[in-house]
Amino acid sequence: MNERVPSYYGAALPAVERNKVLRNTYWLLALSLLPTVAGAWIGVATGITMYLNGILGLIVFLGGAFGFIYAIEKTKNSGAGVPVLLGFTFFMGLMLSRLIAMVLGFKNGADLVMTAFAGTAGVFFVMASLATVIKRDLSGMGKWLFIGAIVLMVGSIINVFVGSSVGMMAISVLAIGIFSAFMLYDLKRIIDGGETNYISATLALYLDIINVFQSLLALLGLMGGERE
Repeated sequence: MNERVPSYYGAALPAVERNKVLRNTYWLLALSLLPTVAGAWIGVATGITMYLNGILGLIVFLGGAFGFIYAIEKTKNSGAGVPVLLGFTFFMGLMLSRLIAMVLGFKNGADLVMTAFAGTAGVFFVMASLATVIKRDLSGMGKWLFIGAIVLMVGSIINVFVGSSVGMMAISVLAIGIFSAFMLYDLKRIIDGGETNYISATLALYLDIINVFQSLLALLGLMGGERE
């Protein structure tokens, strides 16, 4: 979903500037989770996204997501960049609410949601730790991860029409692997000075996190959901 065009780190920023970008990214990333939670809560409480099934849901999701991503990239150097990003994270929370509501329908649904949240936080902690200790240039990963994300998106669209549980499990496992690697790649780019705009950096990491979370939640629901 992110505009992930393979790129090189280029000239590194001074350490002070790199630390500033990283610090601002972490603050904005933490802030972006609040509209996500709000959107998910509203979606679950109202059930509004339960009507977005099949191709209609796919059109709304892809249209809204790519529209917001385009707007964020256009406004990232202006004062409108942060509000647009937060609007996007609210939209993503709203879209995520359908999956959350389905998982909460299980007897152990609340535990599964918390497990997915804890697992995502654990993945982020591990990737952030690796990004600070790995010295080699990881820019070569970009093109392979980009290809993997495209394959994953095509597979996800096909499975919307097929509706295969096995396919969903395979897609979820693949997504967790790809976006965990993307998380490492994006964090390393920020640390090495390859990303100079904290709004773009936040967008990239947010997409990594939300994809890992929803894939992990879907997998837990398929494998560990207990019926009432």
